[in-house]
Amino acid sequence: MTNILGTELRLACGAVLPNRIAKAAMTEGLADADDRATDRHATLYRRWSRGGAGLLITGNVMVDRRYLERPGNVVIDGNGGQAQLREWARAGTEAGNHLWMQISHPGRQATRTSTRQPMSPSDVQLKLAGMFARPRAMSQADIEDAVQRYARVAEVARDTGFTGVQVHGAHGYLISQFLSPVTNRRTDQWGGSLENRARFLLETVNAVRGRVGADFPVAVKLNSADFQKGGFTLEDCVRVAGWLGDAGIDLLEISGGTYEQPRLLDHQGQDDTYVEPQRESTRRREAYFLEYAGAIQDSARVPLMVTGGFRTRVAMEEAVSTGEAAVIGLGRPLCVEPELSRGLIDGAVQSAGSWEKELRLGPGRLFGPASPVYLIKFFNVQGEVAWFYRQIVKLSQGQDPDTGLSLRRALGQHLRSELRLSRGRTFRPA
Repeated sequence: MTNILGTELRLACGAVLPNRIAKAAMTEGLADADDRATDRHATLYRRWSRGGAGLLITGNVMVDRRYLERPGNVVIDGNGGQAQLREWARAGTEAGNHLWMQISHPGRQATRTSTRQPMSPSDVQLKLAGMFARPRAMSQADIEDAVQRYARVAEVARDTGFTGVQVHGAHGYLISQFLSPVTNRRTDQWGGSLENRARFLLETVNAVRGRVGADFPVAVKLNSADFQKGGFTLEDCVRVAGWLGDAGIDLLEISGGTYEQPRLLDHQGQDDTYVEPQRESTRRREAYFLEYAGAIQDSARVPLMVTGGFRTRVAMEEAVSTGEAAVIGLGRPLCVEPELSRGLIDGAVQSAGSWEKELRLGPGRLFGPASPVYLIKFFNVQGEVAWFYRQIVKLSQGQDPDTGLSLRRALGQHLRSELRLSRGRTFRPA
C-alpha cells in the first residue's frame, strides 16, 4: 500500500508534484558580494534534492538590490548571475523534484546592516530597537515598480530552469505589510479596506502570471494571521485566500507571524519548555497553523501547503488523508536531517530526531529560567535561528550538520558572518 505522503499532486496549471513533502523556504545568506547565487547554493540544494522532498522552495530571492532581508540574499535586479541561477536550478532538481523560487521584498524588515533606508506602505517603524531604520512611505511609482519587479524575477526564474515560483506574502515582509492595518495606514487605493490592502498582492500575482504563462506553477505564502492586535486576522486571510483562488494560483502555503510577533518560531507554546507531543493530539500540538486550514481551504479552493511544527509521520499522514493539507512543509528538520523526507515517505523514519529536544534543554542554551522572560524569548529564539543558519552553511559546504554546536557559539558565528557579508557588499543607495 502506497504511503499517502508518497502520492502525486496534480496542480491546476498541469504540473505534478511527485510527493506531498516540501522543503519550506529558509533564508540562506549564501550570495556573493554582488548578490548572485554561488556554488554553495548548488551544493546545498543538490543535497536537499537527493533527500526526497517532492518540492523545494528557495529562501527569499530579492527583487531589488537596494532592499534586502539580510546580507547574503540572492537578488535578481540587473546584476547578472544567469549562469549561476541555471546551475542552482539544475542541482536543485537533480532527483526529479520541483524547485520553486520564492520571490520577496522585505519592505520595512530590512536590517540596517543591509539597507540604509527601507520603504513600506506607511512610515511605521519596527519595534526592535536599533536593528531597523524607520521606513519611508512608498509612492505610487514605488508601488508600480515593485509589482513589475516581482514579475520580472518570476520570468527570470522560469527562463533559468526553476520549475515554479512562490510569491512571499507572509511573515511581515512587504506584501504582508500592505495586508496589515498595523503597517498600512494609507488612505488611497492601496490602503483602508481589505480590498484595497490586498490590491498589491493581487496585482503582483496577476503580473507574475502574465510573465510566466498559464502552465507554470505560481504559489503564494500567506499569513493565517499576524497575531498582533489590530493586524491581519484569520477572517482577513479567508477572504484573501478566496481572491487568490479566483486569481488562479496553484498552491497556497499557510504560515503566520511577523518579526514583532514571531509565531512561526515560537513552536513550543507560550512558556519556554519543551513539550513531548502526546499521541491523541499530535497534529494539533505539532502543526500549529493546521487549525486554520479548514476555513482557508473552503475559501481558496486550491491545494494548501501547511508549514510549521510537523515532526511525526503519523501527524503528516493524517493531515493529508483528512484533506486539511495537500502538502506538508518542513523547514528546520531538513537543516539537520536532509534525507528525512525520503525516510518519511518509505516508512523507514517515524519522526524527526531527538536533536530538537536537546537543542532546547541542553547546556548550549543562552539563558535559563532565572533570566527575565523577555531575554529568554528574544535571545533564545535568536540563538536557535542562528543555530539552524549554521547547519545550512555546513550543508552548503558539502559537510554534515553539527548537532553538537551550542546556541551561544552559533549566535557568535552568525553575527560575525552577517557583519562580514554586509561589509563585503557593494551598496546601491535607496
